[in-house]
Amino acid sequence: MKCEVSAAVLLIGDEVLSGRTKDANLSQIAEFLQPLGVSVREARVVPDEQAVIVDAVRALSAAYDYVFTTGGIGPTHDDITADAMAAAFGRAIDVRADALEVLEEWYARSQTDITPARLRMARIPDGASLIANPVTGAPGFQIENVFVLAGVPKIARGMLEDVAARIEGGAVTHSVTVRLEGIREGDIAESLGAMAADNPSVSLGSYPWFEEAPGGGLRRGVALVARGTDAAQLDRLRSQLEALG
Repeated sequence: MKCEVSAAVLLIGDEVLSGRTKDANLSQIAEFLQPLGVSVREARVVPDEQAVIVDAVRALSAAYDYVFTTGGIGPTHDDITADAMAAAFGRAIDVRADALEVLEEWYARSQTDITPARLRMARIPDGASLIANPVTGAPGFQIENVFVLAGVPKIARGMLEDVAARIEGGAVTHSVTVRLEGIREGDIAESLGAMAADNPSVSLGSYPWFEEAPGGGLRRGVALVARGTDAAQLDRLRSQLEALG
């Protein structure tokens, strides 16, 4: 095990540089990594310009054990992070069958069509592995030592739960996810707090999700994630989390 495992955070987006969006991702990524034995040693903010993103990714990937990027993987024309990652590592990029399957399953629940814009979110560089998104479904991805996350902090935080087990050098971490429908965070806050107090070695997270409902309106719920090093303890907690529904 290495004495120190290092990481960098790359915040991508004109809206962050302009001040329209106040960043919350740097602090939550650093806090998430600390128990895993990973220290954030550098952070950069770059605009939505492919050449700038490519240069930054290459430099940070070479200098640190891990890099975490946030922003630029949505459905709009200015979401260019996936293309920049492909260019940075010399990979081809196109709609991937595994990412498309995730989107199709997610949108099928609400009988929502996958438009050409939404299809952009299934474009993944060759050789990258998907990062699960328990909040909105659209996956991020890992390419070499770079983890590519969404820019919205609540979504990025949920995606981090699929990253912990991939970190080498810290404690081996496991996680379980329970998706509840028709539940609001306030409904279970007291019970979840008591569960956290009874299991201080486990990280418990609650992530609201929303989906378009057939015929209009919204379906909503929460995705509950338990993360820790004791797999047996997590199995017990899974049943308790499911009972909250």
